Amino acid sequence: MRHASAVNDDDAELAELRDAQAGVVARQQLLDLGWTTSTVAHRVTSGRWQVLHPGVYATFSGSYGFDVRLWAALLHAGPDALASHQSAGVLQRLVDAEPAVVDVTVPNGHQVSPRPEVRVHRSRHAAARARSAASVPQTRVEETVLDLVDMSRTADEVVGWLTRACQRRLTTPDRLLSAARGRARMRWRALLAELICDVAEGVASPLERRYHRDVERAHGLPKGAMNPSVGVRGTSRYCDVRYAAFALRVELEGLAWHPEDQRWRDARRDNLAALAGDAVLRYDWRAVAGHSCETAAEIAAVLVSRGWTGRPRACGSRCGVRQAA
Repeated sequence: MRHASAVNDDDAELAELRDAQAGVVARQQLLDLGWTTSTVAHRVTSGRWQVLHPGVYATFSGSYGFDVRLWAALLHAGPDALASHQSAGVLQRLVDAEPAVVDVTVPNGHQVSPRPEVRVHRSRHAAARARSAASVPQTRVEETVLDLVDMSRTADEVVGWLTRACQRRLTTPDRLLSAARGRARMRWRALLAELICDVAEGVASPLERRYHRDVERAHGLPKGAMNPSVGVRGTSRYCDVRYAAFALRVELEGLAWHPEDQRWRDARRDNLAALAGDAVLRYDWRAVAGHSCETAAEIAAVLVSRGWTGRPRACGSRCGVRQAA
């Protein structure tokens, strides 16, 4: 043991820990370096350090941010703990807002005492789901996405996580599909499979099938032609859905990421539609899978304004089309 007078806040070994862990250290780490319990206690009682969790300290006074809260939760949960769910999402640019509760995952059977603002998840596969060579212990991006999907309460949330992960180029459809196959239990598996299939190059049918089933057929809308070729001024373009009798097109935007320098193609397609006298409505997975009733009501209103004499029907007691019908 080193005497209290022999250690200070500029100690090289302490400085290395502080730099690696956002200024947070655990009592056991200090004891392993030769510190005494009385020296640690003096740092706290003097006000130079502050207690974040039992046996976990911030080696400074004053306020602190998410990085400190995260490291404190990891050190409290033990050496095998990983940042996961929302917490890993922040580190991986999947989650934009810093969460009030820190999520960590530990191996099954690992006991962690409950603490405010720390949510502990347990997994038999924690070690296999860890992201290698990360400065902060965390789950791999694909596992983070699937964890967030698993916690989602609505289809809208599921679509949001998949959209964000793919459009921000944080992962690939193949990697997500591989990670999903490795999970025996998972909520939203069917929707996830559709979404991942939609992201895959050259596959657009899952979103179109959802549109036909959940928007058109469920609400009694006329059936649009799927993927028709429309010629304008000698140029042919395919559109996703066209209601020719009512001069209306619906474009369904999948999860594929469109670079800025390619978006002119969508604008040109819409401009050509206008030249042909067609109105254009655009919907993505969120609108079709998460808000199909609102989408149907909007399309019905446009169809009626363009000569449709039918009436949409509600798909259930809470359907928003009921008000439009």
